Amino acid sequence: MPSDQVAERTEREHRPSPIDVHVGSRVRLRRTLLGMSQEKLGEALGLTFQQVQKYERGVNRIGASRLFDLARVLDVPIGFFFDDMPDAMGGGTSALRARMGGFAENQEGFEDDTLHKRETLELVRAYYRITEPAVRKRVFDLIKSLAPTD
Repeated sequence: MPSDQVAERTEREHRPSPIDVHVGSRVRLRRTLLGMSQEKLGEALGLTFQQVQKYERGVNRIGASRLFDLARVLDVPIGFFFDDMPDAMGGGTSALRARMGGFAENQEGFEDDTLHKRETLELVRAYYRITEPAVRKRVFDLIKSLAPTD
């Protein structure tokens, strides 16, 4: 094998898979929405924060048992980690749902980049800091009433 092919193959083998990067970004999204640090997530999983960082960047691949643990700790269905995967990576809700035997539940509210904005994360964190359920419900109803109807 020519040396340029060997170099290209070696480089390709060391690059994270786009699917691993996507799954890692979903881990980071959910962790951030919960206001959880990498250190706290690592503690809950018996990992260092550096290992969590590598998972979130897609550098380290997340195995099935670890994905199960992440789903439990982050309180999401396993399908959440594959939601919004671009069609080019084999995503698409119907294709993914068919491959996963129907277990990739549709996650309402996780369809666009809105949740990746700092303003959204701060709003969600502030909302969940409201300790009184009745007050939180009134805030929720107020926000819904201000939004345009579809």
